[in-house]
Amino acid sequence: MIVAGFGFRSGADESSLRSALDLHGIAPDRLATAAGKAQAASFTGLARALGLPMVAVPADHLENQPVLTQSDASRASYRTGSVAEAAALAAAGPGARLLSARLISPDRLATCAIAIGDAT
Repeated sequence: MIVAGFGFRSGADESSLRSALDLHGIAPDRLATAAGKAQAASFTGLARALGLPMVAVPADHLENQPVLTQSDASRASYRTGSVAEAAALAAAGPGARLLSARLISPDRLATCAIAIGDAT
């Protein structure tokens, strides 16, 4: 199972998220983000356009994920250094690992990280 995890600002649109995903050059099996962001039009629109299921990761499942990068904004809001990395890991299941750290969209409004795991 390959999961693309996303973090994004409220001003991000679907193209922001898509451009962050495209930087990885990997086709995921599902998309994930923090539960508080999961109903954003940009996220649901991308999932619909790609025909992929969405995972809304509860905030307490983001906190203890072994992320590679650190964002002060993510730390303050979600108690993790990277929402994208933590969401990808949490959604990919126990023992998941990052295939790549978060990459930032060209407009700097979205981040995307890729994890692989055994989630079903």
